[in-house]
Amino acid sequence: MDFDIGSICQSELDALSDNRQRSLAVPILTRLLVAVALALTVSAPLRAAVVVSSKLSSESAMIGHMIRLLLNAGGIATVDRMTLGATPVVRKALLSGEIDIYVEYTGNAGFFFNIPADPAWKDFRKGYALGSRLDYAANRIVWLTPANVSNAWALAVRGDVAHENRLRTMSDFARWVMSGGKVVLACSAEFANAGSLRSLEKTYGFTMRSDQLIVLAGGETSATIGAAAARTNGTNVAMVYGTDGGIVAANLLVLEDDRHDQPVYAPVPTVREAALKANPRIAGLVKPLMGSFTRETLQQLNARVQVNGESAQSVAQDYLERKGLLQ
Repeated sequence: MDFDIGSICQSELDALSDNRQRSLAVPILTRLLVAVALALTVSAPLRAAVVVSSKLSSESAMIGHMIRLLLNAGGIATVDRMTLGATPVVRKALLSGEIDIYVEYTGNAGFFFNIPADPAWKDFRKGYALGSRLDYAANRIVWLTPANVSNAWALAVRGDVAHENRLRTMSDFARWVMSGGKVVLACSAEFANAGSLRSLEKTYGFTMRSDQLIVLAGGETSATIGAAAARTNGTNVAMVYGTDGGIVAANLLVLEDDRHDQPVYAPVPTVREAALKANPRIAGLVKPLMGSFTRETLQQLNARVQVNGESAQSVAQDYLERKGLLQ
């Protein structure tokens, strides 16, 4: 039902002028206030709080907290569901409506839609365009502004070695390997045997001998980075994720994938269309945050959590304040 506050007020004032008895003034004013309050309640329905979630990684949780804090500062109520689970768990929760928003990575859409070999995933803009179109058409999931950064597998070289051999890109690395450089790479069995290393070798025209590889059990990037930092068995190159926090502490340099061999995994907030329609300001609040990230920025922020032991939430709060993003 629609209420015209002006008409309500005028009718009550007319009643006051027709009847000048003080005894009626109070109840009439009371009715007026009740009518106004009722009209305001009907015209401004309560919105459900936005459920903000994340994957288990420190980076996912940290950016998730940043988004939650920004929404709160912008007057949008939120519910904290950080570190809900691995990718399949969080993705399922988004599609089912259990959560409203979380940060995904663009390249994962290739697996979501069973087209991982599509060359679009190796290009930042094309991958974003394809993933956002497919996800909206199939699930009414909206991709907001992505960060122009990739957290894909990469090779990182010790800083002193990179400087000495003028290594900046994977093309430089290929030249170094093929010219007889003393290369020792620490990596996982999956990286060495499941296609990633072989793909890099084919794209850049180099070959790693078995005696140049140290394949670590489990193969977590913290272990490969640690091996390079400690020079374990001569290790001077590590398999990493592009924004790993340990890269900074170990003084490693991530080599640029200048021929775009690996898929791009750019962080991108994904949100249910229904939640975005109920809170259309979400997109504008998140955009400057995602635009502020560089690979080096995320490496440094991740290092505070992964290496220094700070909480993801405290790092998120500090970053937003230093960048002037909290209103």
